[in-house]
Amino acid sequence: MQVRSLFLLLALILVAATTEAGKNKKEKAKKDGSKCEDWRWGPCVPNSKDCGLGYREGTCKDESKKLKCKIPCNWKKQFGADCKYKFESWGGCSAQTGLKTRSGILKKALYNAQCEETVHVTKPCSSKIKSKSKAKKGKGKD
Repeated sequence: MQVRSLFLLLALILVAATTEAGKNKKEKAKKDGSKCEDWRWGPCVPNSKDCGLGYREGTCKDESKKLKCKIPCNWKKQFGADCKYKFESWGGCSAQTGLKTRSGILKKALYNAQCEETVHVTKPCSSKIKSKSKAKKGKGKD
């Protein structure tokens, strides 16, 4: 009987300690959290060069915060890393300019970024001419 009472007492102490630890974590989260809901976020600023890990600053009334962020090294610098677009296929090559173009429609603006609704990009035409006969050779046996 005494063993059972001792076991019950230990179980109650363990539950009480766990509950108290949970309260402390919740209180810390409340202190770190903000009641402000109208945050304005700046662009992601890389720690070095023009891509990789960095930080983004945000303000809301009298409060300010810094968040970690990452700029992929293959991002479209002219649009900003926070503007995501859905692009069409590349158009044909212009003989006059030597460029091909395509356009993109805004899919998502992250962190209240100011993004253009439609963007146009160009790239040089390929100097290599792809031969269709190579692709057909391996497709079947005669």
